[in-house]
Amino acid sequence: MGIDWKEVFTISMILFAVIDILGSIPIIVDLRSKIGHIQSEKATIVSAVIMIAFLFVGEEILKLIGIDANSFAVAGSFVLFFLALEMILGVRLYKEDNPTTASIVPIAFPLIAGAGTMTTLLSLRAAYDKVNIIIAILINVILVYGVLKSSGKIEKLLGVNGLGIIRKVFGVILLAISIKLFAANVKGLFI
Repeated sequence: MGIDWKEVFTISMILFAVIDILGSIPIIVDLRSKIGHIQSEKATIVSAVIMIAFLFVGEEILKLIGIDANSFAVAGSFVLFFLALEMILGVRLYKEDNPTTASIVPIAFPLIAGAGTMTTLLSLRAAYDKVNIIIAILINVILVYGVLKSSGKIEKLLGVNGLGIIRKVFGVILLAISIKLFAANVKGLFI
């Protein structure tokens, strides 16, 4: 059980698609215009702590309530499936209240380390080594920090159409990942 860079890359891509920080640029830009300065460092650190803590504590919570990893992974595959459909079709299946503050809420939670990310982390635990997941989390929070710091520049560079294309491409990738996750864990439900 060591570092497997292929796993790290795969997990990083899964988390990148689920966190969808590029797709969140319009939300971040809107928050910046409404609230002012967003504390990128604080949001990044808090989201990393939430994800890593949930990676370890999440399994204990599952054991406490009597849910096995395969069941949670299958449930997670459904969440990922619907997140992917949102990204591809441009619809919102999950609705939340409009945020009134920035940085910790809603940037760190639930935008970065939200329900989809947490479900994904626990689902990934069923298939990958923890050290590789932690490295992938750290890679993603570094990317998140870069995007938070330069969201205005990225929005101007890519434009609305560019952001839409990126969101749809990652939606298709996430859809394929959700199907793979379902197929890999559904057998374990009947054993």
